[in-house]
Amino acid sequence: MAAKFGTSGLRGLVGDLTDGTAAAHARAFARHLGQTGMAAAGSPVFIGRDMRASSPEIAAQCAAALFAEGLEPVDCGVLPTPALALHAMGERAAALMITGSHIPDDRNGVKFYRPDGEIDKTYEAAIARLAPDCAGAPPAGKVMRDRSSEANAGFIERYRGFVPDGGLSGLRIGLYEHSSAASDALAVILKEAGAEIIRLGKSNVFIPVDTEAVSGETRALAAGWVRSEALDGLVSADGDGDRPLVVDETGQVLRGDALGLIVARYLGADAVVTPVTSNSGIERSCPAEVSRTRVGSPFVIAGMSEAIAKGRHCVIGFEANGGVLTGNRISAGTADLAPLPTRDSVLPILSAFAAARTAGQTLSAHVAGLGLPVAASDRIENFPTAESQALVARLSGDEAARTDFFAPFGTISQLDLTDGLRITFENGDIVHLRPSGNAPEMRVYSEAKTEALAHEVIARAIERIRQTSA
Repeated sequence: MAAKFGTSGLRGLVGDLTDGTAAAHARAFARHLGQTGMAAAGSPVFIGRDMRASSPEIAAQCAAALFAEGLEPVDCGVLPTPALALHAMGERAAALMITGSHIPDDRNGVKFYRPDGEIDKTYEAAIARLAPDCAGAPPAGKVMRDRSSEANAGFIERYRGFVPDGGLSGLRIGLYEHSSAASDALAVILKEAGAEIIRLGKSNVFIPVDTEAVSGETRALAAGWVRSEALDGLVSADGDGDRPLVVDETGQVLRGDALGLIVARYLGADAVVTPVTSNSGIERSCPAEVSRTRVGSPFVIAGMSEAIAKGRHCVIGFEANGGVLTGNRISAGTADLAPLPTRDSVLPILSAFAAARTAGQTLSAHVAGLGLPVAASDRIENFPTAESQALVARLSGDEAARTDFFAPFGTISQLDLTDGLRITFENGDIVHLRPSGNAPEMRVYSEAKTEALAHEVIARAIERIRQTSA
């Protein structure tokens, strides 16, 4: 079984999932639900998927596996991951989302949800232990009930009134649709908030849009539309709609951690949980108590649970990719938001425009007012996971190797090994190297005094990695 759990869900090449691996993990999930008392015989399990070519086949195999284990898979069709999670939690049922999120189309994955929300690392480990004993082709599945309309409608209803009385009226917002499962929902939600929506770039072929390491091609495309369509901003989401992309009126892509901070401030959070890769200035710019975790929604959710246990009333989690999680019931406008402890792209998109409008500012001015250090991120694609892990392990454990590797950047003042290798230099620059948990990629993050310098730091780090690995 070459597919494995990454930062969020099971991931692997399509062939490593359709060979029975995805189905085996679905059966293992079903068995563990039974063992933990979270699902009885005949209980529904809602299944959603993204728009990848391989997703329908993987969904069908997982459905057959669930039928074989005595559960009832229910089809929710193509929809955003947070919409599936919201619907399943409302029904107190488990769910599977067939998606590879932002990774290339030759890969895919499965996200698992218990009746109380996204599974944690302990549950992942239990599924992984059971999966080898669940191998083998399950019997042919039956026809599933279809609940796609209800699941999508419930997600749209969640945000009805969040921006009351047409609060975004007068704004002209572009929607880069590409192949995101969230495009239709975003169009309806933003239009109901009063904005004029210009739908752009719809694709029938899957396009892997990474909202954390936004490609130069995507940046140029978005900036061009902002200019040509005279937009006040442009929005999009990744393949399964749990990570947002927001572009301001100047054509600049807003960082996901800035969006998360806007949500926390706009909703009056008293606790914020975010990974170590998020901007180092969040603590200074947020009145809430801030705690840092490893990268991945299971770690953020664990941190949120700790904050709730301490009695915090408005717990917000977010990642550097912009996905925002809520731990409590929250009121905003006339909307009453049930807790949704899984990444969601719609909340940060709505909050960004609503917060800027409330402050009487453009998006760019509102983000500038946050006072965050300048940060950037990128990745080296098709970089073997074992190689990236070995490099980070060596630099983490060998001071001489670390000093030599980072000599061109200056003198090291701080070292953080929470997740990967995060180095702070005496001049204030930051370089963070982290092997991706979802694909064979090396993630590279930076902070510097200007945007140009932040991107230069990343380029130099990537060059050093390639020199060392040659």
